Amino acid sequence: MMKFVDRIAEQARLQKALNGNSASFVVIYGRRRCGKSRLIKEILLPDDIYFMADQSEAVQQRSLLAKVAGNSLAGFDKVIYPDWGIFFETLNHRLNRKITLCLDEFPYMVKSAPELPSIIQRLMDDKANMNFNLVICGSSQQLMSGLVLDSTAPLFGRADEIMKIQPMQPLFLQQALDCSAIEAIEEYSIWGGIPRYWELRLAETNLHEALAYHLLTSQGVLYDEPMRLFLDDMRDTVHSFTILSLIASGCSRLSEIAGRLEKPATHLSAPLDKLLMLGYIEKEMPFNENYKNGKKSIYKIVDPFLHFYFRFVVPNRSFVEIGQTDSVLAQIEAQFAGYVAPLWEKLCRNAVPFLNINNVSFNPASRWWGKPVKNREIELDVVAVSRDEKYLLVGECKWSDRTMDVDKLFADLEQKANLLPFAQGKTIVPALFLKRKPAALQMENVFFPEDILQNMPNR
Repeated sequence: MMKFVDRIAEQARLQKALNGNSASFVVIYGRRRCGKSRLIKEILLPDDIYFMADQSEAVQQRSLLAKVAGNSLAGFDKVIYPDWGIFFETLNHRLNRKITLCLDEFPYMVKSAPELPSIIQRLMDDKANMNFNLVICGSSQQLMSGLVLDSTAPLFGRADEIMKIQPMQPLFLQQALDCSAIEAIEEYSIWGGIPRYWELRLAETNLHEALAYHLLTSQGVLYDEPMRLFLDDMRDTVHSFTILSLIASGCSRLSEIAGRLEKPATHLSAPLDKLLMLGYIEKEMPFNENYKNGKKSIYKIVDPFLHFYFRFVVPNRSFVEIGQTDSVLAQIEAQFAGYVAPLWEKLCRNAVPFLNINNVSFNPASRWWGKPVKNREIELDVVAVSRDEKYLLVGECKWSDRTMDVDKLFADLEQKANLLPFAQGKTIVPALFLKRKPAALQMENVFFPEDILQNMPNR
C-alpha cells in the first residue's frame, strides 16, 4: 500500500469535527478512488466503528454492521434489529463514551433503505443525546451532495462538516514516485490526482509496464474505469462516453459536438452540465470574455486520466482487444509530448498567483485567443492581470526538449501583447514556462517544472 501523503487540511478539519465535546455529523464525498476511505481510516481510533456497505438488502446490511460493532460492544451482533431506527437507538444506549461510526459507500445503504436519511435526520435533531459521531461517505457525488445540499432533502442543514475530497496535486505524485519534476508532470498527465491510480503505477517498474498491465489490456484494472465512474452518477452513460470521445478527438466547440452527434445543441445541455458538475470537463473562455458568451467558449477534458483514456485507449480498443499493446504504446510515445503540452499550460496558469513575478501579485490566469487585428489570429498560453490592475502578465509555455531561443520567444511575446485590446494602460510583464533550462540563462521570469510544482495551489 502506498504511503499516506498530504490531506493535511482534510485531516485537521475531520479531527476538529470529531474531537468536539458533543456528537458531530460529517459528510464526505468525492469521485471514486480519490482516497476518501483511506483518509477516514487514518483518523479513526481502534474502538471506532468503520463499515463498508455493499449492495445487499437492508436486513443483511444491518447484520453485517452489527457484526462489526460487536468487536467493540460485546454481544451486539447477537441481536436481530428489525429496522435502522432500532439499530441506532440500541447502539446509542450501549455506548458509555463517545465513539465514531463511519458508514462508507452510504448510497448503497440508501438504495436498499430509502427511509435511512429521514431516520438519520431524527438522530441529528436529538444530537444532544447522541453518544457517537456519525460519518457518512460515498462516491456518488450527485447523491451525496443532494443528501445535504438540496434544501428539500431530510439532511439539509444537519451536517457539522461537509467535505468534498478533491484529486491531489502533482507535487505529491512526485514524492510518491521519487522522480524528477518533469517525470512527475508526465506521469500526472496519465494518472491525474487519484491516489489509487498512483498505487497501481507504483506496483510496476516503469511507466510502460504500468500502462501495458493496467490500462492497455482487456484484463487491466483500469481498462473499464470510466464506465465505473459514470455509473456512480449517471443514468445515461452513452451520451457522456460519446461526448468525451469527441472532445478528446478535437471537437471542442458546442456546435462541433452537436454536428458530429447530429443533434440540436440544446439537447446537449444536460449531459454537458453533468460532466461539468462532476469535474470531468471544463468550459474555457478567452481571457477577459464574459462567461455567458457561448460563441467563444470551448470544452476541454480537465481530468488527466479521462483525457488520456479517451485520447489513446478508446480509439485503440480494437488493437488492445487483440493484444496489440506494443503498437498502441508506440503511438502514445510518438504523440506524448503534444499530449502533455496542454496539461503543462494549465499547470502553469494554476501556479501564476503563487509565483514571484517581478514582486507583483497576479490574479488567476487564463488563455487568450482571437484576432486583435484583421486577418491575424494569435493565441497566448498565459494571461493574467495584477491585483492592482496595473500590470498584465503574458506567457508562453513550451513542453519540448529542443533548445529554446529565449530572446526570440520574449520578443514574440512582447509583439503579441502590444496587439491585445485590453493591454492599453498596463505595464506588460512577459514570462516563459519551459520544460528544460537553456544553458547560461540569465533572463528573469523564466519558470521550469520544479518552480511550477512547488507553487501549485493546495487544491
